[in-house]
Amino acid sequence: MKLAVAVLAWAAAFAGEPAPRIIYTKTFPGSSPAFVRITLERDGRLVYQEVPDDDQPIKLQLAAADAEAIFATAEKLGRFRRQLESGLKVANMGLKTFRFEQGQQVYETKFNYTQDPDAAVLADWFERVIETEQLFMNLERAVRFDNLGVNHALLHLEALWDGKRIVDERQFLPLLDRIRKNESYLHMARERAAALAEAFRGEGPKPAQ
Repeated sequence: MKLAVAVLAWAAAFAGEPAPRIIYTKTFPGSSPAFVRITLERDGRLVYQEVPDDDQPIKLQLAAADAEAIFATAEKLGRFRRQLESGLKVANMGLKTFRFEQGQQVYETKFNYTQDPDAAVLADWFERVIETEQLFMNLERAVRFDNLGVNHALLHLEALWDGKRIVDERQFLPLLDRIRKNESYLHMARERAAALAEAFRGEGPKPAQ
């Protein structure tokens, strides 16, 4: 109920204004990836980049309800006009930036660690995107160059799906269909790919609640 109210308030606030976008950036030298930028448009279009000048980024399309919930959370956070850094002495977790753009309005805030619950939820959602795209690239690489590694990548995908960590599972369908139809892959990998494809199409078991 609270989310529905927040979404309605968000929609009213943006009525008649240029479409907003949210940009999440994370820099963490020494980690993999060391840089990530995720750009989310109001209509759910999402662009994922691991280098600033990437001319072939990964592009996704989120469900409208998911995009609305994210923008509603940004509204609750004042469009990132206030400080979110906790100031606590904690380990380096990577410098994260929330940026809000809408016409002439540009606001951003940077933090390593935050205790704000809404900011933590939003940061975790972007981390889910990173986990998903890292796995997508690993599975794609295995499908092309490492037939024996495909089943391992599928096990990882299955675990993230069960843990509700996958964002836009539909992007995996072409890879899963390719695996289940190709006899060069292990039988167990083909069966796992078929089961995951069925679940991602909404025809099989959903992740445990």
